[in-house]
Amino acid sequence: MNTDNTIVYEAVDNRATITINDPERRNPMSTVTMRRLLEATDTAIVDDDVRVIVYTGTGEQAFSAGGDLASGFVDDEDDGDRHEERGALADLFRLMRSGGKPTIARVNGHALAGGFGLAVACDIVVCVDDAKLGTPEINVGLWPMMISAILQRVSPHRKVLEMMMTGTLITPDEALEMGAISRVVGRDDLDDAVDEYVNELTAKSPIVLAMGRRLFYEVEDLALDRALDRLQDGLTEVAATDDAREGVSAFLEKRAPRWKGS
Repeated sequence: MNTDNTIVYEAVDNRATITINDPERRNPMSTVTMRRLLEATDTAIVDDDVRVIVYTGTGEQAFSAGGDLASGFVDDEDDGDRHEERGALADLFRLMRSGGKPTIARVNGHALAGGFGLAVACDIVVCVDDAKLGTPEINVGLWPMMISAILQRVSPHRKVLEMMMTGTLITPDEALEMGAISRVVGRDDLDDAVDEYVNELTAKSPIVLAMGRRLFYEVEDLALDRALDRLQDGLTEVAATDDAREGVSAFLEKRAPRWKGS
């Protein structure tokens, strides 16, 4: 994996932790950093020992302040190369969705712009109660483009558009109310809350969790009839797994299941 010290990757006990590591600048996301995030995510996905992927930032100030404006963000005329580079964030979102492994955002501080998008793109988002969240891009003459595809799938459109048009930051409690995050905790409880989710997820059947998660995202843009047909097929696929048989047997025999992952 081609990483530098702006991304720290660690895989321990079925958990891969991917950390944006530039705390002095509030963990910004340059195009290079986004490519490194993409590489680290791919490494976690292909590692059979990894069951859950956790994203976080170094320090207590910021999860990520978003795009690295200091690295050069505004285009010269006909800057096609930079257009291609910006695809890294979209590629990361696609990989997080399609990779088959649950993702958790450990939001240790402010999550702004693309950093907010990265957090919300995770399946589960645990956020400290003193963080600031939002999409302030409009205040510097930009617009939260790719992350809008994520935000409008989890939160009410009117609230998302208001946040994007005004650039107003929101509190974790407000983000929780609009469905953008999963849980708000005190800073001292952040790691315990993340550990709790990791332990819950790793106790489940990995194949059924992957299949169910994939179908959840697959049907979100389908018409109702097509979604129901696809989910009916999905139930048949899940019911044919060894783990489904084991889970039902364990339930009837009043014992803990022994998952095979098949």
